[in-house]
Amino acid sequence: MKLKFIAAFLFVAVISSCSKVPLTGRSQLSLVDEGQMMTMAASSYSEYLKENPVVPTTNKDAQRVKRVGGQLIDAVTRFMNQNGYANQIANYKWEVNLIQNKELNAWCMPGGKMAVFTGILPVCKDDAGLATVMGHEIAHAIARHGSERMSQQLAAEAGAVAGGMVTANSHEATSIFNQLYGTGAPLLLLKYSRKQESEADHLGLIFMAMAGYNPNTAVDFWQRMSASATGQKPPEILSTHPSDQTRIDDIKRLIPEAMKYYNNPQQK
Repeated sequence: MKLKFIAAFLFVAVISSCSKVPLTGRSQLSLVDEGQMMTMAASSYSEYLKENPVVPTTNKDAQRVKRVGGQLIDAVTRFMNQNGYANQIANYKWEVNLIQNKELNAWCMPGGKMAVFTGILPVCKDDAGLATVMGHEIAHAIARHGSERMSQQLAAEAGAVAGGMVTANSHEATSIFNQLYGTGAPLLLLKYSRKQESEADHLGLIFMAMAGYNPNTAVDFWQRMSASATGQKPPEILSTHPSDQTRIDDIKRLIPEAMKYYNNPQQK
C-alpha cells in the first residue's frame, strides 16, 4: 500500500508539473518556479560582475559581443512574441557582457543575463561564430534548462527517499536499491544533460538564422571548438555533453530546418 501511494504521488507530481519547450515541443519537468530562478540569477550575475573583470564597452570586442547579442535577442524576442510565448520572457532583463577570462566559455542565466569570455573569441573567429555560441547559450535560457535541471535533481532526490522508505524493512533490499539507484540515477541525469545540450544546439541554429547568420557556419565553429580541446574527454555516456562528432553530425542534420528561418523577411 505504501509503495502504491508513493508511486501515485510521484506520478501525479511529475505529470502536473510539465511544460513544453518552444519550437521543439519537448515536454519537460518543471518543479521549480521560473520567477525565483530569475531572481536568484539576477543576484548571482550582479555579484559575478563585481568579482570578475568586465571588458569596457569602449573595447571593440565588447562592442561586437553586445551587437551580436542584441541582434539575437531582438530576433528571439520577436519570435516569442509572435508565436504565443510572450509570457515566458515578459520579465526578462537581458544583459550581455564580455568577461576577461582565458576559458573557452560563455553562458546565459535564466532571465537573460549573459557572459562571453574573451578566451572563446579566437575560436569564434567572426560574427557568425559568435552568433553560434551566443545563440546556443540563449537557447538554454529560453528552453528553461536551468529550472529543468534543478527539477530533475529534486525528482531524483525524491525517488531516493521513496525507495528508502519502501525498502526500509529489508537490509538486503535497501542495499540492492542503493546500488542500482546510485548507478542509474547519475547516468540518467547525464543523459538528460546531453539532451539539453543537443536541444540548445537545435534552437541556437534557428535563433542565429532568425538574426541573419547562416546556420551552415555553425559546423565550422564546432569543428574549431573540437580542435581546440585539450586533455582526454570522458566517454559520451559519462559526459554532460554529446561527443564532438555526435554534435557536429546532429547540427548538419538540423541545418535544413534552420535554413527555413534564414533571411526570412518575417523575422527581420
